[in-house]
Amino acid sequence: MRLSRYFLPILKETPGEAQVVSHQLMLRAGMIRQTAAGIYAFLPLGLRVLAKIEGIVREEMDRAGAIEVLMPTIQSADLWRQSGRYEAYGPEMLRIKDRHDREMLFSPTAEELFTVIFQNGAKSYRDLPRNLYQIQWKFRDEVRPRFGLMRGREFLMKDAYSFDLDFAAAKHSYNRMFIAYMRTFARMGLDAIPMQADTGPIGGDLSHEFIVLAPTGESDAFYDEAWLAARDTSAVDADDADALEHSISGLNTDYAATDEKRDLAAEAAAGDRLKTSKGIEVGQVFYFGDKYTKAMGVTVQGSDGQPVTPLMGSYGIGVSRLLGAIIEARHDASGIVWPDAVAPFKVALINLRVDDAACLAACEGLYAELTANGVEVLYDDRDERGGPKFATADLIGLPWQLVVGPKGIANGVVELKRRATGEKTELPMADAVARLLA
Repeated sequence: MRLSRYFLPILKETPGEAQVVSHQLMLRAGMIRQTAAGIYAFLPLGLRVLAKIEGIVREEMDRAGAIEVLMPTIQSADLWRQSGRYEAYGPEMLRIKDRHDREMLFSPTAEELFTVIFQNGAKSYRDLPRNLYQIQWKFRDEVRPRFGLMRGREFLMKDAYSFDLDFAAAKHSYNRMFIAYMRTFARMGLDAIPMQADTGPIGGDLSHEFIVLAPTGESDAFYDEAWLAARDTSAVDADDADALEHSISGLNTDYAATDEKRDLAAEAAAGDRLKTSKGIEVGQVFYFGDKYTKAMGVTVQGSDGQPVTPLMGSYGIGVSRLLGAIIEARHDASGIVWPDAVAPFKVALINLRVDDAACLAACEGLYAELTANGVEVLYDDRDERGGPKFATADLIGLPWQLVVGPKGIANGVVELKRRATGEKTELPMADAVARLLA
């Protein structure tokens, strides 16, 4: 993509309404713009990152055996009355009426709807287990939307719902999602700590929040310092129920809890290892048994011919919130530092002299070769000085910067800079291309 043709409305000054780093940098980098309180438009750069995050979430859900669907954002109030949550949910739910005076709502979550869809398609124990998920826009009418995408009213969410015949199978579904979440966040360059958490309006008695430590977070986190070391879950066999349970039990040996689920005895036992911090919730998993299936009269025929009420869990990831969480964890004084897996482009190609024939020819050749080999390139071909080009590249945080200037071309070299470390290397163009293709 040529920057001269791209829509990238960079801001030189930090907007006054932005209180946290992620909000400031997303506005300055031209990723988002607010259209109403807590509601944002995603501009091209932000949308590319959102798509990368979605892709990782989708891959890990599919790997864990979940099946993707897509539900409507507008739901009937009657469904929520069946579960008893319509009046209980609170003012965060946006309630509306259609032209026929039927009561509807904008989905804040979808346990009821998924339960009905499952009921219509599953009649026997042979139809279980099942885990259905979607990546869909949600709306919760926050009383004080703030911090950009971190506490917005409209947001993109991955929500999954599992259905099982008994507790052992349901716990295995819960564990599969637990380990899938660990892998998902690790792939995004995040150290997310699973913490015992309150179930809130979702219900149930087993839940973990996945918290990214950050001073701007809204959650109070209490954890053993052992969690500061990264956990490798790539080799865990999620299909082996016993091995998976053993792995997760091992992970949870080290204390970690949100404020609502603090265990003072466990904290005393942790002693000097106990740490406290603010954190950002990026995902949560719940097991709530028959809370919805029983209330809504859902049964399947068991292997003995008798009706069985399926047991459920639900599993959410804040897809759009992850943009903010990643920036909070990965930035410096110059701007964003994207992990490779979610960066909107892999490399910023910077032409320092667009009026120099040799520079122009070199950049055009590099752009064509890299693009042809599947490398995502943002080519800064603007008629600007080098300073603003470097500032833009640092602000938007692409993993690599490939700099082409007259002196380098005269010596047969270009400069390759790694954004995360600031390391700069001069090398022949062919070697630079080989490095970026590796």
